[in-house]
Amino acid sequence: MRGLVDKVAIITGAGQGIGRATALRFAEEGSQVVVAELNSETGQSVVDEIIKQGKTGKFIEVDVAERETVQAMVSETLSSFGRIDILVNNAGVIKDNTLEKMTDEEFDKILNINLRGTYICTQEIAEVMRRQEAGVILNASSVVAVYGNFGQTNYVASKAGIMGMTKVWARELGKNGIRVNAVAPGFIETSMVESIPEDVMAMMLKKVPLGKAGHPEDIAAAYAFLASDEASFITGTVLSVDGGAVT
Repeated sequence: MRGLVDKVAIITGAGQGIGRATALRFAEEGSQVVVAELNSETGQSVVDEIIKQGKTGKFIEVDVAERETVQAMVSETLSSFGRIDILVNNAGVIKDNTLEKMTDEEFDKILNINLRGTYICTQEIAEVMRRQEAGVILNASSVVAVYGNFGQTNYVASKAGIMGMTKVWARELGKNGIRVNAVAPGFIETSMVESIPEDVMAMMLKKVPLGKAGHPEDIAAAYAFLASDEASFITGTVLSVDGGAVT
């Protein structure tokens, strides 16, 4: 897509699923990709795949909920590439339970990684983008932030928070030439959903007008579009990629 060639893109949680697909898509579009991942094995495997395709990739180990590791990631990226053009805040985890049974640990862990991690990465990298007077920040929300979901108090809270932060940051950072948007995936076939019982999955798909689950590549395509010059007048929006689940 226009405007992605040679751009430096950091993608968090890029070792698997949507993050992996996004890293590969950005590399395919000609971006220099930083695979920011806590799991060194999966993270490096994505970089190896990028390099095998003749593209530029670099693995950096990071825990998005720990500011020191995020700062180290930013420093290493600047040392290697000199700038940061795109941040995709993809890293996230899930731990479902009903309100009645949810523990403080389950609630705090999800909010710490999904919400606080997005805040920390954005705060650190936005400072770099301010100096550049340009940049794109893309956040991973979810359609459940719109309609809720049984047993997901913590996850829904994190994704609704991300949706709100996206709109705040678009207002705050626009004057610096920085665009901020979010993507809200629907039911996507990743390792996160492998444990869902078949009957529950069938019930969920009935709520999707297109009648099928999406793929990580569908979300990667949305990120690539929003990061490109073709979306140069889009900021503060939440793009639902959900087969029509939220209509």
